[in-house]
Amino acid sequence: MATDAVVIPAPAPTVTQVVVDQPVAAADGLREAVASKSGTGGEVVDTLDKLALQIGATRVSIWDLLVVLIVIGAVIAGAWFVSRMSRRLLGRLTRLDLAQELLAEKLISLFVWIVAILIGIDVLGIDLTALAVFSGAFGLAIGFGLQKTFGNLIAGIILLLDKSIKPGDVIAIADQSGQSTFGQIRRIGIRAVSLTTRDQKEYLIPNENLMVNQVENWSYSSKNVRIQVPVGVSYNSDVGRAEELMLEAARSARRVLQVPPPTVWMDSYGDSSVNFVIHCWIQDPEEGVGNVRSEVLKKLWWLFKENGIEIPFPQRDLNLRDSEAFRALIEALRQDSQSDS
Repeated sequence: MATDAVVIPAPAPTVTQVVVDQPVAAADGLREAVASKSGTGGEVVDTLDKLALQIGATRVSIWDLLVVLIVIGAVIAGAWFVSRMSRRLLGRLTRLDLAQELLAEKLISLFVWIVAILIGIDVLGIDLTALAVFSGAFGLAIGFGLQKTFGNLIAGIILLLDKSIKPGDVIAIADQSGQSTFGQIRRIGIRAVSLTTRDQKEYLIPNENLMVNQVENWSYSSKNVRIQVPVGVSYNSDVGRAEELMLEAARSARRVLQVPPPTVWMDSYGDSSVNFVIHCWIQDPEEGVGNVRSEVLKKLWWLFKENGIEIPFPQRDLNLRDSEAFRALIEALRQDSQSDS
């Protein structure tokens, strides 16, 4: 008995489709736009697109890199232009003081740059999953390498918010060795404060240092600063007349304020002189204080000379103890003087 053979059809060959991820989706759209407008331009773009590097399932071509550079340049230029225009607009607002204006500029600039970065990523159509490999390393870099940078940024914003330190203030701050630096604040930046001294040296002090260290602000609530000028006169001088001359010298100084008026205090009885301190006030400490002391002392020098007030030299009393050797020395000196005569 014959049986019918059953024919089983062979399975159709399957085609494996390889999907290549494009990390920069905007490059494809721009390439198609260029090819539709110009054939020559399309050929150039295709040539650049063929020069590519394959990393796993991700393909990056020279055309992709070129598009990324163009978009980054456009984003940076746009953010810079918007930040500059915002500074000009804030400069016209008279209701804001210098610290508020600077704080508003920093916050607006920070917001503009964040928005610009997000717009750039959206325009490029970058697949952020392609950067997932680097996210861990980037997070560690921010956590360790940029920790001080973000700390200084927040410290600068806090300084501007509480207005404890602002551009134009005259401050004195001590470094790690204990040496004090005196100068005027020119600018509060993202990372550091620019402090300019009287000899035009510019110090960049991290914002965090101004938060944790003791700062002497000479113009925090008022720009009036009192200066002390020490003076010593002889014990044989007329003390009352000396005080009058000291006040006259202080009042004659160009930068010394008449209100509050200068005063003179007797400080102590020294080894060689009666010590006084002239107290006088100025309202422009950014112009320095040493030149005011110099002007007062030079004027006082001539006033003392004209009125017979003596500025004494150091004086010491010498006591010689009596002894046989001392008597022998005196006798020998007497004999020598007699022999010479």
